[in-house]
Amino acid sequence: MDDVAQDRTRIRALLAGAGIEPNKGYGQNYLADPNIVRKIAADAGIQGANVVEVGAGTGALTGELARHGATVVAYEIDEALAPVLAETVEPLPNVELRWGDATEVDWDAVLAPGSWTMVANLPYNVGTRIVLDALRHAPRIQRFVVMVQREVGERLLAEPGTKTYGLPSVVVGLHGAGSLVMTVPPQVFEPAPRVDSIVVRIDRRPAPDEAEAAIEIAAAAFNQRRKMLRRSLAAVFDDPIGVLEAAGVDPTTRPEQLAPSDYVAIARAGGRQ
Repeated sequence: MDDVAQDRTRIRALLAGAGIEPNKGYGQNYLADPNIVRKIAADAGIQGANVVEVGAGTGALTGELARHGATVVAYEIDEALAPVLAETVEPLPNVELRWGDATEVDWDAVLAPGSWTMVANLPYNVGTRIVLDALRHAPRIQRFVVMVQREVGERLLAEPGTKTYGLPSVVVGLHGAGSLVMTVPPQVFEPAPRVDSIVVRIDRRPAPDEAEAAIEIAAAAFNQRRKMLRRSLAAVFDDPIGVLEAAGVDPTTRPEQLAPSDYVAIARAGGRQ
């Protein structure tokens, strides 16, 4: 078992030993700061918990989660990393390594019954999709502690009325409560990306029955973000003005001004579930 902390030197040695380099196509930027790895694992509160990790990489976070007493199911898409993970992860008794594309995983089908926490350094190009899909369709995942590109994380956590508020913010607001854990600079990665990252935490809470309908309505509204709701929802409702007024929403409002609960109210007023 490899319990050596994975700093930049260690990660480079592991990759060189396997004869591989970080794959840009998979968005591979390995976290090379053991202190940050430990903080992520600690904040996740995963002692004795079931954890699913997306993007095992070189196994730095995977190993730390295991050392915190979690039972870890770690997904990795890049099979070129097999010799690295054979050294760092596979000997760990509380880790199961699975190969595959996490964007195609049906989490409710592949995760055992019970409560799960997703902890991951998510690839920038698929991070939003993975989090939002899991929030909407994988109720077993009760908590998310994930690192994403800073602008992605800001959209997930944005409040109504701000420039970054959009459909991802609505999905998070309907299914959970989000918070910022920390900001992570580029220089702690190998290789260093060109942008800052942030770690966000989302704790699931019960969603309203109309959550999916509210999301569909919000998607239509944000698809025409510059327009008033009475226009952007014309393709959704035969009488958008009547529905909006019944929901207590000013028809001249623009989509970024509405809280997630307002979209639920619109769904109810429009008879959508």
